[in-house]
Amino acid sequence: MTEHNPIEINLHKKSRLLEISFDTGENYKLSCEYLRTHGKSAEITTTDTPVAGKINVNIDSIEAQGSYALRLFFDDGYDQGIYSWETLYDLGKNYDENWTQYLVSLESFELNRGESDKIHKGPAIIKILYFMDKLIAFTKEEEEFELPENISTVQELLESLRNRGNRWNRAFANDSVQFTVNKEFAELFTILEHGDEIALIPKAK
Repeated sequence: MTEHNPIEINLHKKSRLLEISFDTGENYKLSCEYLRTHGKSAEITTTDTPVAGKINVNIDSIEAQGSYALRLFFDDGYDQGIYSWETLYDLGKNYDENWTQYLVSLESFELNRGESDKIHKGPAIIKILYFMDKLIAFTKEEEEFELPENISTVQELLESLRNRGNRWNRAFANDSVQFTVNKEFAELFTILEHGDEIALIPKAK
């Protein structure tokens, strides 16, 4: 049996994702909801009823268990799950099948994932700060931006900005900028929400 050992583990709390890269080359981004509902503790594995209502759950902290597993501490108080490297690898590899079965199980028990914790009503508004080279001749250093329904991540925001025209496309070409969300460096998959502040900064050449 092939062993799968992690070489990098990152918790992206804003996006509610645990990202794991394995020494066999795979990289998985597992949602906190998925990990919470697919834990291996007796509380979960000894009943047929699926864990429900965890759409907003997050991981507060992570604790190494020797050199073989992680203990995840969730913000709903659940801390009994020990996730071995093989468990985490299998959860990543079999995500599509596991998640489909989970949704079917919720429906069969007339349960749901819970309600989103977003209480803002109306379109989401974010602030964009531009720390760009003056040669690009931007007419503003910041703007309020109303997020369309098809934009929910930093990557989708950058793609939208590139579509504004040639100079925007040049300014935000792939790998040409770095970005922060609420003053913390973020990833392309970071989820954007109402009230976020995004700073776009050109990378040093």
